[in-house]
Amino acid sequence: MKKFVKGNEAVVIGALVAGCDAYFGYPITPASEIAHSAAEYFLKLGKIFIQAECETASINMIFGASASGLRVLTASSGPGISLKQEGVSFIAGCELPIVIADVMRAGPGLGNIGPEQGDYNQVVKGGGHGNYHVIVLAPNSVHEMYHMTIQAFELADKYRTPVYLLSDATLGQMMEPIDIVEMPTNTITKEWKLDATSETNNNLLTSIFLGYDDLETLIMRLENKYREIEEKEADAETYFTEDAELVLTGYGIVSRLLRTVVDTLRAEGHRVGMVRPKTLYPFPKKAYHEHVSNSARFLVVELSLGQFVHDVQLALPLRQVDLCYRVGGNVPAEQEIYHKALKLLEVGKTSG
Repeated sequence: MKKFVKGNEAVVIGALVAGCDAYFGYPITPASEIAHSAAEYFLKLGKIFIQAECETASINMIFGASASGLRVLTASSGPGISLKQEGVSFIAGCELPIVIADVMRAGPGLGNIGPEQGDYNQVVKGGGHGNYHVIVLAPNSVHEMYHMTIQAFELADKYRTPVYLLSDATLGQMMEPIDIVEMPTNTITKEWKLDATSETNNNLLTSIFLGYDDLETLIMRLENKYREIEEKEADAETYFTEDAELVLTGYGIVSRLLRTVVDTLRAEGHRVGMVRPKTLYPFPKKAYHEHVSNSARFLVVELSLGQFVHDVQLALPLRQVDLCYRVGGNVPAEQEIYHKALKLLEVGKTSG
C-alpha cells in the first residue's frame, strides 16, 4: 500500500509495522508530528500512548516500559535530546532495547526550527556519561525514515541497545510516498525482562555495580558487543567511487544534494563520486577505502561546523579532506557545492 506522508509520520508507521507497543514523548518542533501521529494511530490500535510532562519523564517512562519487555519509541529534537541523555546512559548500562527519533534543529540553545546536523556529537559519540555507544541510523528520504525505523527496532532487540534514527527538520517535514508492507509482528522472546509474572522475579536489570571489578566486567561486555556491531552492522551507499578523483561525502538530506552534484559533474566529464553513510555508529570506515582510489581527495558537506568531518578524517588519516558547511538552519545550494567541488578538481589538476 502506498501512502503520501511526512517523514515524521513515516517514523510512526514504521514503528507500528515493526510491532512497537508503546510511545512516550513530549512534542517539540520540528518533531511534533511524530507525537501527533502516535497519539492518533497508537490509541486507535489499542497500543500505549502517553504524552509525558517533559523530555526527562518520557525517557524514564521508556526505560521502564522496555524493562518490562515492550517495544518502545520516543522522539524529540535538539533541546529535548539533550535532556534525555542521562536516561539513555542508564538504559545503555542496563542493556535495554529502545528506539529514539531525533529530528535535528538548529542550535545551540533554542536556536530555531530549521534543519541542522549539530546533534551529531551528542548522539553519535554517546552524549551521556560513561563508556557506551548507541547505534545511529541516518535516513535520507521519507521512505528510509519508514524503513530504517523498522530496522532500528530489529537492531535494538538484536543487541539489547538504544538505537537512534538521526534525521533533521527537512526530512521530518518533507512529504514523499512510502510503500507500506505487512511484516510479521514482534514475536521475540525476551527472557531477561521484568514483568508481573513470577517467572521473571529473579531477573535483574541494573546499571549500578558497587564493586569496581563488577562494573569493569559490565563495561568490557558492552565493549565486546560494540566491536561486534562495528564488524557486522556498518553500512554505506557508494556512488561512482571506483574511478573518482574527488569523492563527496555527507549523510542525511545533504547526501541527496551530493548525488545531484555528482551527476552534474559526471555529465561534464569530471570523475567525481559519493560515499553516503547509512550508519553513523558504527561508522562505515571500509566504504571509504574498499571502493575508492588511493589518490582520491574528499569533500565533506555537513550542516554543522565540522562534527561529521572528524570521523571521515579518522577513517582517512593520510588523505586530503576538505569541508563545506552551512549552519543556523541553512542548507547549501547545489551550485555552492558544485563550485567548491570544481575548485578542488582544478587544484588537483594543478598539483598533479
